[in-house]
Amino acid sequence: MEKAVIVEVEENVLSVTLNRPDVLNAMNTEMREGLLEALNKAKKNREVRVVLISGAGRAFCSGSDISQMEERTPVSRFSMLGQVNDIILSMTELEKPIVAAVHGFAAGLGASFAFAADQIVAAEDAKFVLSFSKVGLVSDGGAMYFLTQQVGAYRAKELFFKASPLSAYQAKEWGLVNQVCPADQIHQHAMSYTQKLAKGPSFAFGQIKRLANRALTSDLLSNLELERNLQSVVGTTLDHKEGVDAFQGKRPPVFKGE
Repeated sequence: MEKAVIVEVEENVLSVTLNRPDVLNAMNTEMREGLLEALNKAKKNREVRVVLISGAGRAFCSGSDISQMEERTPVSRFSMLGQVNDIILSMTELEKPIVAAVHGFAAGLGASFAFAADQIVAAEDAKFVLSFSKVGLVSDGGAMYFLTQQVGAYRAKELFFKASPLSAYQAKEWGLVNQVCPADQIHQHAMSYTQKLAKGPSFAFGQIKRLANRALTSDLLSNLELERNLQSVVGTTLDHKEGVDAFQGKRPPVFKGE
């Protein structure tokens, strides 16, 4: 039996593939556990500088496995959502960039996971569907948080009320997607982008991510103080020295994430 999540490391990129293509990568227990394990590996492995999440087959992720919903009691649902929250927090707290390569459907919880990434590269056929209301549920996986921060409460509520697909190009226009590419080039496009990030100053990238996430919920004074503290630390790194030397020497920098 194939694993629900395939994890590979290549050229400082940890590639995470959701691998239940026969059910459009619907999220089950094994997949949730695999995602948590992969994120923990990315955190501990110094060689990993960027994480790429994608889906096998025809879709990114169609959301929670509907076949398991009827079996859940309030207690088991609460426990399952605790595991989902652990994944979202692991994604946002990981001080390394996470890129989601989205093709086909990113529905329900699948959309939540995509929006929790730091960057989204979407195929032209990508469709984001906040389908929770179609089965009489509210959002989970932080979807409402990420959407209201990015597109505002009115648009977010409309997406949840209607549960209509949001195209890749519309998502890009609204600032939810960074790049759109032809469907048959999604893996190549996303991998090229992540490899460029992997060659950057990854420690500084981690602190940029930390600052951006904190800026969503804190005031200006708090952000100024955090910038001051982080800049004082990042300014002592070998990557900063290399960046300055490269600039003065008029050559491309070679960063090592140190």
